[in-house]
Amino acid sequence: MTVVANNRKRLSSGLSVTSKVFVRSRNGNALKIVREHYLRNDIPCYSHACQKCQEIIKPDSNGELPKFILSPTPTKTSSGLSHYLVLDTNIILHAIDLLENIQCFYDVIIPQTVLEEVRNRSFPIYQRVRNLVKSEDKRFVVFHNEYNEATYVNREKNQSINDRNDHAIRKVASWYDNHLNDHNSTNKINIIFICNDVANRTKARQEGLDARSLPEYIDDLPNADDLRDLIPSDLSGQQQQSFEKGGEDETSFPEYYSQARIMAGIKNGTLYQGMLNISSYNYLQGTVSVAAFKKPLLIIGSKNLNRAFNSDSVIVELLPKDKWKEPSTTIIEESAIGANDNAGDEEEAEESTTTAGVVSDKERILLAQEAMKATGAKIGEGDEKRLQPTAKIVGIMRRSWRYYVGQIAPSSVSEQDTGHATKSCFVILMDKVLPKIRIRTRKAKEYLGKRIVVVVDSWPSNSRYPNGHFVRSLGEIESAEAETEALLLEHDVEYRPFSKNVLDCLPKEGDNWVVPDITNTDDPQLKKRVDLRDKLVCSIDPPSCVDIDDALHAMKLPNGNYEVGVHIADVTHFVKANTALDQEGASRGTSVYLVDKRIDMLPMLLGTNLCSLKPFVDRFAFSVIWEVNENADIVNVKFMKSIIKSRFAFSYEQAQLRIDDPAQTDELTESMRILLKLSKKLKQKRLDAGALNLASPEVKVHMDSETSDPQEVEIKKLLETNSLVEEFMLFANISVARKIYDAYPQTAMLRRHAPPPATNFEVLNDMLHVRKNGMSISLESSKALADSLDRCEDPNDPYFNTLVRIMSTRCMMAAEYFPAGSYGYPEFRHYGLAVDIYTHFTSPIRRYCDVVAHRQLAGAIGYENLDLSHRDKQKMEMIVKNINRRHRNAQFAGRSSIEYYVGQVMRNNESEHEGYVIKCFNNGVVVLVPKFGIEGLIKLETMGDVNSANYDEDKYELTFTDLNGKERKVAVFDKVVVDVKSVKDDVSGKRKAQLMLK
Repeated sequence: MTVVANNRKRLSSGLSVTSKVFVRSRNGNALKIVREHYLRNDIPCYSHACQKCQEIIKPDSNGELPKFILSPTPTKTSSGLSHYLVLDTNIILHAIDLLENIQCFYDVIIPQTVLEEVRNRSFPIYQRVRNLVKSEDKRFVVFHNEYNEATYVNREKNQSINDRNDHAIRKVASWYDNHLNDHNSTNKINIIFICNDVANRTKARQEGLDARSLPEYIDDLPNADDLRDLIPSDLSGQQQQSFEKGGEDETSFPEYYSQARIMAGIKNGTLYQGMLNISSYNYLQGTVSVAAFKKPLLIIGSKNLNRAFNSDSVIVELLPKDKWKEPSTTIIEESAIGANDNAGDEEEAEESTTTAGVVSDKERILLAQEAMKATGAKIGEGDEKRLQPTAKIVGIMRRSWRYYVGQIAPSSVSEQDTGHATKSCFVILMDKVLPKIRIRTRKAKEYLGKRIVVVVDSWPSNSRYPNGHFVRSLGEIESAEAETEALLLEHDVEYRPFSKNVLDCLPKEGDNWVVPDITNTDDPQLKKRVDLRDKLVCSIDPPSCVDIDDALHAMKLPNGNYEVGVHIADVTHFVKANTALDQEGASRGTSVYLVDKRIDMLPMLLGTNLCSLKPFVDRFAFSVIWEVNENADIVNVKFMKSIIKSRFAFSYEQAQLRIDDPAQTDELTESMRILLKLSKKLKQKRLDAGALNLASPEVKVHMDSETSDPQEVEIKKLLETNSLVEEFMLFANISVARKIYDAYPQTAMLRRHAPPPATNFEVLNDMLHVRKNGMSISLESSKALADSLDRCEDPNDPYFNTLVRIMSTRCMMAAEYFPAGSYGYPEFRHYGLAVDIYTHFTSPIRRYCDVVAHRQLAGAIGYENLDLSHRDKQKMEMIVKNINRRHRNAQFAGRSSIEYYVGQVMRNNESEHEGYVIKCFNNGVVVLVPKFGIEGLIKLETMGDVNSANYDEDKYELTFTDLNGKERKVAVFDKVVVDVKSVKDDVSGKRKAQLMLK
């Protein structure tokens, strides 16, 4: 291909075109190709200081003028320069946290070239930039330089795309400098170009621009002392040099393979890609599951883990078979091993680790053995059945780096620090499987005892720890506000208030909105609704529920069958596809339920008012109505958009009392009795088909109504009415799944649950066989698994069966959302529910999956056309990827909230409780306490003499001499008595349950 010419010509007022002419020769024939790029001379600068742009800009087709955002009197530097900022791409990619900070970065110009580069390299950061542009407070504008006649730059012959783009960005800065000061002679506005690329900055200065690195700009701000800590380490030359001063004295990790070598290795099968999962009890051990091996690949040792974080997508290389190992049986915590490391000097850190008395002699031996395993040294013949293939990490495909919450390690802050000099210190993260992060700050002493947010900037191969920077402080450790915000950040939950753009999508009537009269309307959509206000509809929910998204009715038909209806809040009547409200819901994915609050997926006005199926008011609903026979078999099913009027909002307890009260014979109570009778038959049919009845240690924390302090913890009690509601929600979800799959076989929003691999149950089955006289769990089918769980009974311990179900739940695969075209029909099966097809339809107020299912069902019944985004397989795959992640994060956040408040309830309240040993190591045991739904690690050093311990891996039994000098054995499934109290971890600052074996 040969470039013949670059031409530019004017077409009309305000419009010109630049064209490139190519000649392509193929098979001796010449083909002329002309590519045209249209340019304008009327794109405004968006500055209130520019009178010329405000005079010449004309309204658009809607009669609206562009918004002028940039201030006529912008902020000043310490040297007195009023200025606007033009940013380079790398500044945005690496310092987005600083750009969002309210203390700096106002009146910012982002060239279109930069925005497109950011979008190509990091879509999440691109979205954050778009949010900054939408926020008028920060005054960020996007300047479309690629369509501006004065700023468009042609790519020269032999010029790289990167050099051309650098030139285009400098051109924007130069144009603004000339443009503004030609028409604004009274108040000069300086243009500062921020760029950390030395070559590009040098060229900019040669062209007469005020070009600065990020640290240079920050240093010239009045509040520089408050902002220096926020500069990313990889954008701060001096900081980076200080971080890396250890040089050869530091740990040296293997360099990652080149991209070409990785791609070739994956193609020829010598390298594998997967997600790293670090052990909760040994930070030096991880696993990577890949399809080529039945068992996960074992990664042992810091060198083999090679700077990877938990949940990173990694590339691994298999080690020779003679180096395959057994999983570790030793608890190894990073906080103990590196407790006295010096953040500022790696050589001192190495010495302090070997001399510090933070590890017992017995643990030193165990750690040495683990190190020998990692390097392949033999310490005895291994058990063949426990051997796993081992591997090493040779590349990182995608980092899982995010905001991390932790506290400054007190041991890394010197008493002699004056607070004025920038010092290195360590941040211990709340997530104990992650390494501590080295940051540099002037305010280490000020941050002691506080929860702080940090991000990781880099992890050089010659550094023992990753480098990062401070973002902000959340508040005092253990304060409810700081701990709640910390867990939301830790689990990547979006909790900021809804933006004005989102709230503007709600009805203007707000709380006063009422259902319009469908009998007297010209709206064709309203005319399609079915009036079901004569049905005896009621809702059954937890106490004090305000976001009521489902209701039910039942009645006996003249032919002896029953009519049963499930009515779901019609959220999609208000949440239209592709609006700001819809995009926010899609991004959040799900509501998050904490002990003391709810983080809504959609604005509260929708969830607690407009869509909530409150009693005694008309509400829009999406209804599924069946005719079923006495055996709960479906005779007929109908789907319809409707209007309902709930007769009552019951709590589970209220509904149960009313059903059980023989004096209650009204129609509403009788309808609930019909529902209960049919729900029992539906449940029995599911169980007969192989549905699993698993368990989790769920508890409920009661809060004081006046002080909001946690008062007590109790195990959740489930009533028959809980099961009643659950069965009909499942019934509706299955029926809707069939309907939308028939209509949209490629993009129907479905949910599947894959059967667990047999390897997932190997350890549990071995434990049962050894400790419980040959008990086992069968995996031939879900029915076989369910039946075998029923047989796992201990006549002397009623809780044992529940314990096995809890442990089995942890061996299962996670359920996931998917578009129908991603799998063949046999793979749609939901293993846990024992159904061939399933979706989520019944909670659209709190789950985005249900919103999509509603839209697809509306399209399937011809109520309205389905939006293209839900008919495009690629877009649906993006939606399910996000909501799967958000759903998982919401579950973890909820559990963390319960864990925090359980810790507060137990604070200063030591008590004795029964527990069950669920894991054994050679230096400790893990005990589950059903009363609190918690599990805690009991280290061997607190139970007895560590030097006397002997762990029998075959029997899952730990023998040791206790504190009274008596020999004692503790094994998996043993019932034990433990002292439970809440203590604050001095290392992480996290309050946790401390268990002491009695």
